[in-house]
Amino acid sequence: MNAYLTYLVAALFGASGVLAFSPFDLWGFAYVSLFGLIWIAKNPRKKTALCGAFFWGVAFFSLGVSWLNVSIHQFGGAPLVVSYLLVVLLAAYLSLYPVLFAYFIQRFNVNGLIVFPILWTLTEFLRGWVFTGFPWLQFGYTQIDSPFAGIAPIFGVEGLTFFVMWASAVFFSLVSALFKRPRKFNVAIAHGLLLLIVGGLSSLSSSLNFVKEVEEKGLNITLAQGNIEQNLKWDPDYLYQTLDIYSRLIGQYLGKTDLIILPEAALPTLENHIQPFLEQLNQAAEQQSTEVIIGTVYRDEQQGKLLNSIIDLGDPAQPYQPNTPNRYSKSHLVPFGEYVPLENLLRPLGSVFNLPMSAFQAGDDIQPPFSAKARRFTPAICYEIIFGAQLQRNITPQTDFLLTISNDAWFGDSIGPWQHLQMARMRALEFGKPLIRATNTGISVFIDAKGRIIAQAPQFVETTLTQHIIPTQGKTPYAALGSAPLYLISAILILLRSLGALIKRRLLKSAV
Repeated sequence: MNAYLTYLVAALFGASGVLAFSPFDLWGFAYVSLFGLIWIAKNPRKKTALCGAFFWGVAFFSLGVSWLNVSIHQFGGAPLVVSYLLVVLLAAYLSLYPVLFAYFIQRFNVNGLIVFPILWTLTEFLRGWVFTGFPWLQFGYTQIDSPFAGIAPIFGVEGLTFFVMWASAVFFSLVSALFKRPRKFNVAIAHGLLLLIVGGLSSLSSSLNFVKEVEEKGLNITLAQGNIEQNLKWDPDYLYQTLDIYSRLIGQYLGKTDLIILPEAALPTLENHIQPFLEQLNQAAEQQSTEVIIGTVYRDEQQGKLLNSIIDLGDPAQPYQPNTPNRYSKSHLVPFGEYVPLENLLRPLGSVFNLPMSAFQAGDDIQPPFSAKARRFTPAICYEIIFGAQLQRNITPQTDFLLTISNDAWFGDSIGPWQHLQMARMRALEFGKPLIRATNTGISVFIDAKGRIIAQAPQFVETTLTQHIIPTQGKTPYAALGSAPLYLISAILILLRSLGALIKRRLLKSAV
């Protein structure tokens, strides 16, 4: 096939992968897209393989993270053309990881079907780690509504991604064998049978309960979705309207629900500047036996840090004070959105590097469980929910619920919030814990311990959502061990394969 035609087909395969993610949820396209990537990586011409993998990645990531254009253009002030260019530049960087995958395939002439997912796991690990990581669009997320979702509580989303690449490699091997003379199906069929066994066990594991519900610890929880437009949110003239909206939403449920949760940075000013308001709300909440969790922006004067935080009001055992120990502060910040790398160099270049509230400092990587209504929450603010390993380090045997608050108004009516929600669902499934998600403009939801949405508020509506949620006790294998078993198994398989190849070579030499 002509090289340019190969690049076009590569881009089409890459673009098709986006259909596997929310809001499209056509999870079968994950296998189609990775089949295409393997076909490209196995091209007999090394240059074509590497360039094809690059075009696959550019198409996949450009469409998959196209929602970033909204925040760059509408709220960063960049011209539309520049915003799209920056998205493509990010996609070009992210495409280096599929190129690295193709390079390994070419360099080591990979044919072993189990090696494909091992190499993909390595490159995906690097993508989620280098420069603090951007593990968005991992194909494992697409399988949360598939028959193979049962892999997640055991091996996490990385294990599901491993499975998708392995299945795609088997599919590729079977198709390739049709065009070979003589046709060699043996290895592919053996892997296919093994895949069926793993897939069947996955379906069975979906019915297993690694955790158990603790009904006596159930809570009635209300989410307050203020629906504050992003272009108004940080406008000082709109602050009092914002306070009025949330005062009204909270007031409706004081004394009628156990806990009210507001979104990330719900009150768009420094927490330090509205102490009288918070103290009055704390007193009212305590009197009505309803506690209120609020996302705030807090300046820690002692440490000189600006923090994206979560606090709790209305707890008689821990009265609110600015330096309360019952505070969670975001530790995994969004590059350019919440902090600017090489700040002195980049900030003078334009408004795109000066988004509102882009000067945060990180909280500690590991923090004590957050407490409300005598229950333990393991929180993640917005972007943090995509980092399963970080949540795994913070979850404890006492954790009752997972909590994530967010403000996806940055991304408007795009596919971004739906992808974000899909990843939050995966965290609930991995850890076997109900997850509560409060957002500014949606999508606010309650998710059960199997990753299923049990109640959902509409987007772009000022509303509330109330649900009785029962926590769970116990740990899934993934909650206990993280990705270590998957990495260990991958290392053992590579070692065994290397030893097998070495023994084979020596036997051939001795035979000669």
